[in-house]
Amino acid sequence: MTNLENTIDRIKELMCEDTEAQLREELNSYHSADIADIFQQLSHEERLKCLTKIDEEKAADVIEYLPPQLQVEILGDIDESLASRLISKLPHDEAADVLGDMEDDDTETYLEKLPEKFSSEIRELLTYNEDTAGGIMTPLVLTVNYNLKVKDALDMIRTQAEEDNLELYYVYAVDKHKHLLGVVSLRTLLTSSVDAKISDIMVKDIVNVQVDDYQGHIADIFMKYQFNALPVVDLYNHLKGIVTWDDVKDIVEEETTDEIYTSSGIVTDLGDDDDDILTGSLSHSIKARTPWLFITLIGEFFAVWITNKYGATFSALPIIAAFMPLLVGLGGNIGTQSITLMVRGMSTGQITLHNGWSHIGRETITGLCIGLIFGLCVSFATWGWQCNAELGFVIGLAMALNMTIAAVIGTCTPLVLKKLNIDPAVASGPVITTAIDIIGLAVYLTLVTWYLITV
Repeated sequence: MTNLENTIDRIKELMCEDTEAQLREELNSYHSADIADIFQQLSHEERLKCLTKIDEEKAADVIEYLPPQLQVEILGDIDESLASRLISKLPHDEAADVLGDMEDDDTETYLEKLPEKFSSEIRELLTYNEDTAGGIMTPLVLTVNYNLKVKDALDMIRTQAEEDNLELYYVYAVDKHKHLLGVVSLRTLLTSSVDAKISDIMVKDIVNVQVDDYQGHIADIFMKYQFNALPVVDLYNHLKGIVTWDDVKDIVEEETTDEIYTSSGIVTDLGDDDDDILTGSLSHSIKARTPWLFITLIGEFFAVWITNKYGATFSALPIIAAFMPLLVGLGGNIGTQSITLMVRGMSTGQITLHNGWSHIGRETITGLCIGLIFGLCVSFATWGWQCNAELGFVIGLAMALNMTIAAVIGTCTPLVLKKLNIDPAVASGPVITTAIDIIGLAVYLTLVTWYLITV
């Protein structure tokens, strides 16, 4: 697709000219993902008009690419029979997500209109927490009995794949009770003797996930083993479905987004799963951003209190106020850098509670070295500006200590939170930045007061 803005202008032009056949041809020439991008830039009425001009198969694909809010909005505004047909063409896990985002009454209405087998499978998916393997899996899996010969298994796979429109990742060997016994890659199946038994060529040491495993754990397993799909089993080892790489891609994107939001002091767990912070309602955005800011406000009052306690120091040497933003800013920045490195290292597994002490030592030395570099720069700059070498030394020392302490706080806090089973991403929020500000001011003003007493 060419430039998105030009494409949108072209679509709107065709709608204004009321050239229905040309609009239909234009829309159906684009990839479904591109149409989804176009829909997000159109008005409510324009989206509905365009949707009716798209082939149903492609319309279902477009729905799949849209954000949850828009999916529910569009499906709720079109004819129920059309909406039901579109939902029935979605992958099982996507259909379950869409229906799970609707009101309970609407969900039940659509479930009753869907084909019986499809509806039954979706109902089972809806019983699982949406953030678990059961909630994101697809129940459509290629399975064969472990006692079959390869030639019989191939015939069965052809039939299954055609009837259920299955994605071909792996073939899972099960017994008559659907217990997961092994897995066979398609390559192994196609290159093995047709008279070989599945039980002889299958891999029995299977990496799988439980239906109640949370998505973060699932993403870690995918990243470690690099599989295209993972089988999902229940407590009794019954094969319930598979989680595919594209599901995990969405999980990683969601987890990364949550981590970024959390690290900025934005609350992501408000219970409004259908409301996006960036594009959702104004009230949702305010609720998400306000709580940590109130806590920060309280923390900054401590900074004000500390500053007020040193009123005599400011009266005796007013110039020290000019250096406060400099020290607070650099301290906050190096603290944020340390926190970011730690949180990212912990999320990728490079940093653990076991090797945390070595990273604390490394970051302490790093903070001290950087602090000394910037401390010397500030010392010489202050000496040249104020013609006062002693004042330059004190401010430079405060800078070095402030940056070292900030680096230590930024390194230790995520580890402490991890030990307490609290999300380490919280460490890089406004609260920790405020703590660094308070400690930095206290160190700076204490050193300046000491300097005034000694001169």
